[in-house]
Amino acid sequence: MSLQLPIDVPKINELLPHRYPFLLVDRVTALEPNKRVLAYKNVSANEPFFNGHFPGHPVMPGVLVIEALAQAGGLLTQLSRLALHDAGEPGGPKTDKLYYLVKVDGAKFSKMVVPGDRLELEVELKRMIRNMAMYVGVARVDGEQVACADILCAEAQA
Repeated sequence: MSLQLPIDVPKINELLPHRYPFLLVDRVTALEPNKRVLAYKNVSANEPFFNGHFPGHPVMPGVLVIEALAQAGGLLTQLSRLALHDAGEPGGPKTDKLYYLVKVDGAKFSKMVVPGDRLELEVELKRMIRNMAMYVGVARVDGEQVACADILCAEAQA
């Protein structure tokens, strides 16, 4: 897979194991390998979680906003490996590795995400330690922060 932005859902499906209804990233629009990624999720009124959260007052669950940030972090890791590989540098393209969300710190929710919103996901890599990645994520709608968190993901052990 050659790296060319934007990255759409078919290419995201090659990089992440998540599928409907839990694939929460629709497009990657910017990448600084091993530094930062910008992505987004179009929040549709047809999302299955809106049926029960909450009838008559649909709100995207905060845990899913955090999960979207974690998925964007996973894309940052996978796309960085591909970018290194495409540049002929060591360190790629191990895109078959699975990472799991293992810790969330400092999660804050400042505004509700509702149908029709475009959830903007900005994730920065704080550091990689062996098989773990630490990220800082900020979610925005129309440029206004709706959530943020520090996220730790670890590579699955075989």
